[in-house]
Amino acid sequence: MKQETILIVDDDQDIVEFISVLLAKEQYRAIQAFNAQDALTYLESEDIQLIVLDVMMPEIDGIELCRRIRESKPIPIIMLSARTSDMDKVFGLGAGADDYISKPFSSIELVARIKAQLRRYTYLNNRTQPVTDHKLTIQELTIDPAARSVSLYGKSVKLTKTEYDILLLLAQNRNRVFTMEEIYEKVWKERYFSGNNSVMVHIARLREKIDDHLRESKIIKNIWGVGYKIEE
Repeated sequence: MKQETILIVDDDQDIVEFISVLLAKEQYRAIQAFNAQDALTYLESEDIQLIVLDVMMPEIDGIELCRRIRESKPIPIIMLSARTSDMDKVFGLGAGADDYISKPFSSIELVARIKAQLRRYTYLNNRTQPVTDHKLTIQELTIDPAARSVSLYGKSVKLTKTEYDILLLLAQNRNRVFTMEEIYEKVWKERYFSGNNSVMVHIARLREKIDDHLRESKIIKNIWGVGYKIEE
């Protein structure tokens, strides 16, 4: 079985070494980069399956690096940051990250998040049959599961894998209300833990991309105190 390669990008050498040791214990191959330019070089020369990326770096920060990676690479990105506010998470996830972990982090949580993202990435790459081959239309939004593409008024909408998976889950189960816990466990493929607001942040970014702001009726509806749904 091929050993999976993970790129660690952080200007703090101690953190990079710490994560490298964790990954080695889990039988992953770790590549170390201490700045954005080195990270981009490795991405061109190495077969990398996941990136652990720090937000605060000199010259080119993690947010900008994430945007550049997303222009050509679909691989999972987990962002690390000492910033813990919801808006910081919105910026990170909005740049294209698949997950966001606040520093200081536990080694158990980081490894669990890495494994969950790798499972999703492997599943999507190995899947030969789409869930459904017919397009889904919701107001002016069109979802093509076979192509994993989304368009609004005929214009392509760029979504991260996580944003797309949330949208498809709700669209294929219209009128059903999903709790945040259900969405997290179905999309992230791991158990939900209390206080995790990843679903809320991803849906906020998703709404910014797919909602027609000229209309009062929004595609994803928030059922207060329960969860989210898309109606017929």
